[in-house]
Amino acid sequence: MKYGLIGERLGHSFSKEIHEQIGGYEYELVELNEQEFHKFMESKNFKAINVTIPYKEKVIPYLSYISKEASEIKAVNTIVNKDGVLYGYNTDCLGLKEMLNHFNIDVFNKKVMILGTGGTSKTSHQVVKDLKAKDVMFVSLKKEDNTITYDQVDEYAKDIEVLFNTTPCEMYPNNDKEIISLDKFSSLTGVVDVVYNPLRTNLVLKAKNKSISCCSGLFMLIAQAFYAIEIFLDKKLDKQIISDLYNQMINEKENIVLIGMPSCGKSTMGKKLAKKINKTFVDVDSEIEKIIKTDIASFINQNGEEAFRKIESEVIEKISKQNNLVIATGGGSVLKERNVNFLKQNGRLYFLDRDLNNLMVTSSRPLSSTYEALEKRYKERYPLYNKVCDVKVNGNKGISAIVNYIIQEKKLWKY
Repeated sequence: MKYGLIGERLGHSFSKEIHEQIGGYEYELVELNEQEFHKFMESKNFKAINVTIPYKEKVIPYLSYISKEASEIKAVNTIVNKDGVLYGYNTDCLGLKEMLNHFNIDVFNKKVMILGTGGTSKTSHQVVKDLKAKDVMFVSLKKEDNTITYDQVDEYAKDIEVLFNTTPCEMYPNNDKEIISLDKFSSLTGVVDVVYNPLRTNLVLKAKNKSISCCSGLFMLIAQAFYAIEIFLDKKLDKQIISDLYNQMINEKENIVLIGMPSCGKSTMGKKLAKKINKTFVDVDSEIEKIIKTDIASFINQNGEEAFRKIESEVIEKISKQNNLVIATGGGSVLKERNVNFLKQNGRLYFLDRDLNNLMVTSSRPLSSTYEALEKRYKERYPLYNKVCDVKVNGNKGISAIVNYIIQEKKLWKY
């Protein structure tokens, strides 16, 4: 192997596409258990590698040289093999600083709390020290020296101004996990999560809902890879590559989620939109019918709405963990906050706002099979669609006009 990434579990990793796009070389993802890790490092059968959880500290005994940053942090994420001599570096510090700067999250003279005590926690600590934070507190699962436990967080929360999550708690496939509540954090000005898959963790979504400056870890991932590639190739690159690739990757990976009333055109427009922008189209109702082996109207008539909503939530959870989709939701998909959270983790919600008199009554939609029922649902759901959507689209226009509007709007979106 020439170039690659080693770690225990790498199914979630975006590193291959980042390195191959910036560096122009083949980049391998190599999953290793503890025994395999030691054999791999002893063999030195690579030109340059990156290192991730749980080996950032365990690689150190194999290195002949460690950079100042890596030595201070006691964690290595970049190794170069020079004629059998291994040189270790840490580009995570540079990546995290780039991300804080990009998202205007300032830690100067502020009280910081860092969730986790592993290699990335040490990186975050070094960065906030360099940026002159006032005070730093660590949170660990077990009580250790200079840490508190998660059970103690609420006691200190009100004074914390910037919160860092350096744990993999909410990382794919555990998207439903919630590492901490923000309810007691009354002084927060920034939330930083190093997790990059999903694009927005539950922690970041909570911060956004509270209008707190926040970011997930994709920008850091790209920035640290950029600096690692400079070391790999021993040459300077244009830093504009970082933000350009970040915008490109978000644009490609982010799902477009269409919400709105039954018969507003979500499925018809979704298919056309997906084809034009080269995304995969998924219809939530169609996926449900594959599971229930009948049409939705018959299922609800036989089993009730509650049974249907349970299956709907399971389908939304599964679909939402994927990337690069156009998703047409059912009219009531946004009734559950849990569904909205899942959809927003990797997606942006577009509300197709079509006037009531332009909606159709059909027997295939049992909850709006009469005009009276349709009107009732419209009045109940309209405020919710407006509340949860990221973008409101005039659904009264023609299909092509709506599709083109969404495409143009997405190009202008600032990440």
